[in-house]
Amino acid sequence: MLRLSLAIARKDLVLTLVRGNGLVQALLLGLLLLFVFSLAQAPGEKVGPQAAAAMFWLASAFSQVLIFNRLYDVEEANGARLGLALLPAPVQGVWLGKLAAGLVLLLLAQAVFLPAALVFLGQDLVAHPFTGLAILALVDAGMCALGSLLGALAQGQSGRESLLGVVLFPLLTPLLLAGIGVGAQCLGAPAPDGPAAWLRLAAAFDAVFLGVGLVLFGFIYPGED
Repeated sequence: MLRLSLAIARKDLVLTLVRGNGLVQALLLGLLLLFVFSLAQAPGEKVGPQAAAAMFWLASAFSQVLIFNRLYDVEEANGARLGLALLPAPVQGVWLGKLAAGLVLLLLAQAVFLPAALVFLGQDLVAHPFTGLAILALVDAGMCALGSLLGALAQGQSGRESLLGVVLFPLLTPLLLAGIGVGAQCLGAPAPDGPAAWLRLAAAFDAVFLGVGLVLFGFIYPGED
């Protein structure tokens, strides 16, 4: 399964990065959201850390929808989904490979979103840099685990982008709240209780989403239209 996952991730990354499809659209959407939100502030008004962190994670979540739709559309457009399902390896390797490719692409997008958010929204990273990296890893892992599962579910459906977004965002709410809570603390928001509770929440939802993905992916991605 690991060999299949690595092959899927490598293939998807090469196709996405060489062609630019999916990642460029995700970058443009995220940057547009950050820029438009910055224009909503009155001249001289400073955006609060909570709002800035929320906009960063919303930009990441909307970009994730585009990324996973594009990753699963590669096989759907070429009729290769059945071939992947018939490989002599656990089909969960496809889910894991898409998860890994989506995680890399999301991190690349966030490497652009973070400095853009700091500039557009007038923020400074003032505290908890390692905690910020930890919550970034935890939230991204959970987002991509769920995105990879629901991306497979949305394929073959009319209006699949809408289906993925409608199902995805309510399930991601706890992870996004954790990311916003810790992100606001990293930007200087007061936090008497610290980030530990948010980190535990994100880790718990990661475990749930990873377990659900491993169990359900074989039923969701059988290779049939």
